[in-house]
Amino acid sequence: MAYLRYKALDLVQQRTEIKVPSAGPKVSEYFGENTFGLPQMKEALSPDVYSRITEAIKKGTQIDEDTGNVIALAIKSWALSKRATHFTHWFQPLTGATAEKHDSFFDASTGLDKFKGSELVQQEPDASSFPSGGIRSTFEARGYTAWDPSSPIFILENTLCIPTVFVSYTGETLDYKAPLLKAVELLDRAATRICKHFDKNISRVTPSLGIEQEYFIIDKALFSARPDLVMSGRTIFGHNPARGQQLDDHYFGSIPTRAFNFMKDFEQEALKLGIPVRTRHNEVAPGQFEVAPLNEDINVAIDHNQLLKDLMDKIAARHYLKVLFHEKPFAGLNGSGKHNNWSLITDTGINLYQPSSSARENLVFLIFFVNTIKAVYECSDLLRASVASSGNDHRLGANEAPPAIMSVFIGAQMTAVLDELEQHGNISIKKGENMYMKLGIDKIPEIILDNTDRNRTSPFAFTGNKFEFRSVGSDANVAQPMTVLSLAVAEQLTQFNEELEDKVSKGREKKIAIAEILRDYIAQSRDIRFEGDGYSKEWETEARKRGLSNVKNTPRALNAYLVRKSKSLFKRHKVFTDVEIMARNEIMLENYILKIQIESRIMSDLAMNHIIPTAIAYQNKLISNATGLQSLGIKNDSVVATIERISSYIESIQNDCIQMIKERKRINQLEDTSKKAIAYCDDIKEKYFEPIRHAVDKLELIVDDEDWPLVKYREMLFLK
Repeated sequence: MAYLRYKALDLVQQRTEIKVPSAGPKVSEYFGENTFGLPQMKEALSPDVYSRITEAIKKGTQIDEDTGNVIALAIKSWALSKRATHFTHWFQPLTGATAEKHDSFFDASTGLDKFKGSELVQQEPDASSFPSGGIRSTFEARGYTAWDPSSPIFILENTLCIPTVFVSYTGETLDYKAPLLKAVELLDRAATRICKHFDKNISRVTPSLGIEQEYFIIDKALFSARPDLVMSGRTIFGHNPARGQQLDDHYFGSIPTRAFNFMKDFEQEALKLGIPVRTRHNEVAPGQFEVAPLNEDINVAIDHNQLLKDLMDKIAARHYLKVLFHEKPFAGLNGSGKHNNWSLITDTGINLYQPSSSARENLVFLIFFVNTIKAVYECSDLLRASVASSGNDHRLGANEAPPAIMSVFIGAQMTAVLDELEQHGNISIKKGENMYMKLGIDKIPEIILDNTDRNRTSPFAFTGNKFEFRSVGSDANVAQPMTVLSLAVAEQLTQFNEELEDKVSKGREKKIAIAEILRDYIAQSRDIRFEGDGYSKEWETEARKRGLSNVKNTPRALNAYLVRKSKSLFKRHKVFTDVEIMARNEIMLENYILKIQIESRIMSDLAMNHIIPTAIAYQNKLISNATGLQSLGIKNDSVVATIERISSYIESIQNDCIQMIKERKRINQLEDTSKKAIAYCDDIKEKYFEPIRHAVDKLELIVDDEDWPLVKYREMLFLK
């Protein structure tokens, strides 16, 4: 192992700068050149066919065979002109990664390139080996992928990729996209219904999403020399370097040359795929960076984020680098998140979360603003569950991420606005009075846009014209939390509509009825609002008093999916059936179990087979040294003390590893998945991981650097 470490370090020294050729003088000349979306369809198709596909997208209906054949012909011509040789249905199974099965355009029996409408619209991949939570058995292999025409088709590595949903033969959803599309459709209907009270021209409301992707990059050779990184995505062992992030000198600093060349390369390829990447910068920890695109339609934004991760991984290999998307690849350093900037946009171009100087527009803003806060309050536990994972458990509540307690930050100015609105609850507003002036609604200043502070400890923060959901982990498929958020807001807006229409039907003036409902919602959801330090112990105490949950680990957080309130929400709106809810919960628990199991196994393997033998070998050197000194009549107590310390750490590691393996065997016999996940959390991860790591990291400081088998943090993190 020590040989591998030094071989890897030697390879790093041999790296030469890789020049990245420019894709063109202007981004506008090549942006989206490898995509076939609605603009390309409008050019390639007749007005009648184009109208049919846009109508299918708008209504979510299936495209008929004749239309599919015409579109397939146009797509094939475009793909072949781009030198594509294969096509695939590109989907997002519940593994968290993307999936694809490539088929050739070339038909050997005819000698022609073929691509039919049926191949575009629907395919039959094997569903048996993807996570299904018991929905499908191994012998029940059939599943279907169906084209999602609202997300652009793209070409990657000479393969035409068709974004699709993925369902089982019996109709249950087996992916992240299908539930998202259902939730977004519900949100559109509920939001549009409210908007029509103020503007009849609005016919659609779409969630807009901008995803800030954080990540680490290290040299590929150093990655390969760390079995824990290869197997689990994070370093199981590793002592903090003398210099980490404490100087705050990496954040927004000059981008290292190798990282910069990698960024330029993947950004060019991303732009060709229509991914509107805009921002790049160093993050807080050494070796950590961020890429952020412009906001897009939520479905497209999520597809683009999944595609961007795949693309970054491929491009990194060209530069002899490895991208780490794990939420906490290095202990003692900031982890990586994926901040979700979420807003609602009408088809007339209005951002419903953007205040203005107009009292009428601000009333619409307040409706959506207050209802969103109420939705987060009502579904706080479910939102926490939606971001739960073994990786994110390391990150939530650390000094770079919000805590596990769900809360909403809105800033001092918006707090004052809501307080004023709530406090006028006892004022009787007579017919004919200027309700806006009475409530002070028209006093919301135009400069409120971006006039809120940024609270990095808040899981869900209003940032001027959007909400930022900051709890999502860097490796997550954000479709899951966005499905829950979209559904929660849709449910809340539906409730608001019903209450408003009930009051109006009883003779209440509409604007006054709106104000009354909003006052009630502000009072009911006050407990979810918090403006202070989310890391403080005082907030934990205060949150407990308010009845807010603080679930710090994934197995317990996932229980929120199975409570009656959550199941009723999913079933009522037909986002998930009972079977699908149970299956997804089972899949998430199994995923947690397997990841902790893998970490436990690699931990015991490295400790027993590499660390302890290295420590014993070094200890023997010290014993020889001490014996030699003693034969010369020289007494060296410090050497003896070091030998004793090494012995105690070796003994501690051996005992803990042996006990951990025994516990793992016991836990593996448990049949209940929830109990098994909790046992892996409490009896493996919480009980053994830290003590074993502590002893190994202490040995790293004692054993001769030349002998240590693992690449060290100081060697991995500071990319040149």
